[in-house]
Amino acid sequence: MLTQAQILQWLQAYATEIEQNKAYLTELDAAIGDADHGTNMDRGFKKVSAQLPTLTDKDISNILKAVSMTLISSIGGASGPLYGTWFLRASTAVVDKQELTEQDVLGLLQAGLDGVLQRGKAQLGDKTMVDVLSPAVVAFGQAVAESKGTLEAMQQAVVTAQKGLQETIPMQAKKGRASYLGERSIGHQDPGGTSAYLMLKSLLDVLESGQTTDH
Repeated sequence: MLTQAQILQWLQAYATEIEQNKAYLTELDAAIGDADHGTNMDRGFKKVSAQLPTLTDKDISNILKAVSMTLISSIGGASGPLYGTWFLRASTAVVDKQELTEQDVLGLLQAGLDGVLQRGKAQLGDKTMVDVLSPAVVAFGQAVAESKGTLEAMQQAVVTAQKGLQETIPMQAKKGRASYLGERSIGHQDPGGTSAYLMLKSLLDVLESGQTTDH
């Protein structure tokens, strides 16, 4: 089970992860984008972090919806709409829930991915966050189909996400500012894919820290 309290812990952990990796994300973005991904994400998630204490009595869907609105209003560039959409769609998959089964988590991850696909119109191989999120959702789904719990399924998803992130390096970008570089975008890790990986990794960290209750 993934509890409402763990969702709040995850969002705080992700905000911290973004803050710690702000310079790194910006450095990645400097190579193939506007050099503002780290700064933009950090600004948005600082606001999310400040908002979390007001969400402790909300169900999981309303927490994710609040995060979505904060990100859309505070993050510039493509990241705000994409991450905002991810959290908004994720919220619609878990309405009225205080805790999530592995099937619920799969539904949340799939809904978030579907939202990003619809909003960003990117496909696998375009060198975007989709190259990290899509294989991760497939891996999580396979683990659930094998009757694995949320923790084990998330472990498989994160390993797969990391592999997907590495695979963005040799790709030529087909979306966003990076696509203007053509072949010069080859050889660089995708910044959006990196922040998406950190999002999944943060959730795994929270699950692993509370694994005694993950049954």
